[in-house]
Amino acid sequence: MAPNGVTYDDIDAEIDYSEIEKKYQVELDEGLENIVVVDGVPVIDESRKDKLLAKISKEFSKKGAPCKPDDMFIPWDSATGKSKGFIFVEFKNTEDAAYAIGAMNGHPFDSRHRFFVNRFTDIDRYANLDETYVEPEPEPYVQKEHLRAWLGDPQGRDQYVTYRGDEVEIQWHGKPSQCETAYKRMNWTDLYVSWSPLGTYLASLHRPGVRLWAGTSWSAQQRFAHPLVRLLDFSPNEKYLVTWSHDPIVVPEGAQQGPQFFSPEDEGNNIAVWEIKTGNLLRTFPSNYSEGAEDGSNAGPGKKQQLQWPALKWSPDDKFVARVTPGQMISVYELPGMGLYEKKSIKIEGVVDFEWCPHGDQDKVDAANAAAGKAKGGAKAKKPKENMLAYWTPEVANQPARVTVLSFPTRTVLRQKNLFNVTECKLFWQNQGDFLCVKVDRHTKTKKSIFCNLEIFRVREKDFPVEVVELKDTVTDFSWEPRGERFAIVSSSDPNLVNPGPGITIKTDVSFYQLERGKGDFKLLKTLPGRTSNAIRWSPRGRHVVLATMGSSSKSELEFWDLDFNSPDEGRKGDVEWGSGIQHLGTADHYAVTDAEWDPSGRYLATSASAWKHTLENGYAIWDFRGQELQKHILDRFKQFLWRPRPRTLLTKEQQRQIRRNLREFSRQFDEEDAAEESNVSAELVAQRKRLVDEWNAWRLKCKDDVKKKVQQPVGDDEEKEEIEVWVDEVIEQIEEEVVE
Repeated sequence: MAPNGVTYDDIDAEIDYSEIEKKYQVELDEGLENIVVVDGVPVIDESRKDKLLAKISKEFSKKGAPCKPDDMFIPWDSATGKSKGFIFVEFKNTEDAAYAIGAMNGHPFDSRHRFFVNRFTDIDRYANLDETYVEPEPEPYVQKEHLRAWLGDPQGRDQYVTYRGDEVEIQWHGKPSQCETAYKRMNWTDLYVSWSPLGTYLASLHRPGVRLWAGTSWSAQQRFAHPLVRLLDFSPNEKYLVTWSHDPIVVPEGAQQGPQFFSPEDEGNNIAVWEIKTGNLLRTFPSNYSEGAEDGSNAGPGKKQQLQWPALKWSPDDKFVARVTPGQMISVYELPGMGLYEKKSIKIEGVVDFEWCPHGDQDKVDAANAAAGKAKGGAKAKKPKENMLAYWTPEVANQPARVTVLSFPTRTVLRQKNLFNVTECKLFWQNQGDFLCVKVDRHTKTKKSIFCNLEIFRVREKDFPVEVVELKDTVTDFSWEPRGERFAIVSSSDPNLVNPGPGITIKTDVSFYQLERGKGDFKLLKTLPGRTSNAIRWSPRGRHVVLATMGSSSKSELEFWDLDFNSPDEGRKGDVEWGSGIQHLGTADHYAVTDAEWDPSGRYLATSASAWKHTLENGYAIWDFRGQELQKHILDRFKQFLWRPRPRTLLTKEQQRQIRRNLREFSRQFDEEDAAEESNVSAELVAQRKRLVDEWNAWRLKCKDDVKKKVQQPVGDDEEKEEIEVWVDEVIEQIEEEVVE
């Protein structure tokens, strides 16, 4: 009751709320914009209605357009008692309906049906459409940036990226006058950066996900929403991307849905596969170590779980990607649908690991010839070779360990080799796919000592002959020569190898082996004893190799070697004494080095000391192939150095041979450019020195003139003179007398 007996209802009746009601009035959507028509639905009878609606609802939910069977209406044909092949779906609002049209229009429901989705209101709108053709106005052409524009650099320079503190910088590398900054940005990444395999994209990692950058202006090309991403891996031809996060995927309520985002079905997984061109999510998987293996090799109480990375391994043609379930099977998925190939995995009891065989240049030539022959329809062209993969299984009960080479997709076993007394195996393919080396760590019957064998498969020969190289020591590093027939190993018999203490440097031996073509065996070229090297880095062109001591606080040597010093580039076929071509080019030192990487040309080596591993003299240095230091930069908080990869050459082998034959003509042109640059540098230096001398002489003349003017200045007669009297006290003699009282 209000004062004076007036009720609050009477007061409310006198107040005008019309303006407030008008301002906050909610307009109800009484139209039909939130209803869509889905055509291409299978024709069914009444008994299959519930099953069909449930499946359609699931398909819409997968694409981020959730709807329930109660929101769907099926028109029926009264004459036949069957559906008419289309349905009506009602969404909550027009925004959801618009998204469903974009996501589901053209969606393949099954092998015989494809959805075509339209608004309900569009049916009437376009029923009486004027079909008179009106030529559209052409849109203005907008020039797009070339994603590989850096390859057209007139000076033929390579690029590299550095990450220091919060700054990422892309640099051109060439002659001293050609080194300059191409681009730099602060806070470009939250974790690290990575080049794609062919150098097209630069990937940066952030808390929300991954972004790809490219072009001359380094604009954003694509983004992948994987929160707290830690690792990424590109497919060999840059078509797909795999990301991993330690934190399982969580889709909060109300999160954005669509083909580029996670759905509730992805929750709990850690690995995601994306298509780079569209940015769409293809599939997610749990991490390997979270599943565990039947033999307990991957998990168990008191045993540290380790992630196998890359968790998914790509075939060299980007057609397949595979993952291993330790101890059980290898699952191969077909791209881009990411469906399990032939809907079944390759079940292999006890399987531990596998590797795809790389494709060499000859495989590309075969594929091109096959395509050309098919296009002409003429002579029978040679079919391109199938993909191959190799895997190994350990010893179980009375079964020996086994290495198997398998062709895919036919799943034909090409070669098997039984192994005994096996502790562990590692698979190493040569980058052309010509050889497969299986490094087998064996133990004696008492299991007190371990030695090593190298089982080398000659893949290009009939029946895949296998050669065994027996070694007495433990092999700590193995590396094939790119595009060659040699390999290098680091071996050691140091007793501290098993449990090296802090500050202890392991003594190692480095050995080089080469294929002896007449016999088909791998023969020892040379052994370098008494080294501390623990890493082998071959030049991408072969021939040159660097032996590095990395991760040591007391040793940080770099040894540069040339394995064809006395023989021509073409060949290694002449009558040259075995192993005589190996020549030591130089020794260098980079204190606390943590990484070493050759540039794509094979002429320069970059070494770096990353702050991620220690804080002692972080920075990077660049050397030529002979071990001469060209640049060195000591930088606080330096983290990363990466050369930008180059794509495969488009030249045929014959064109490359022609260039080698005419190399002297090309080198004459390059020598003239070098001489012109050197003369320009010399002229600039002489001009600078002359300018400094002229400035010095001018300053001296000015000083002489100033002194001369002061000396010649007359003293005026009327100038007052000031006399200063100085008193000087001088002690002539000092006598001390003792007074006796």
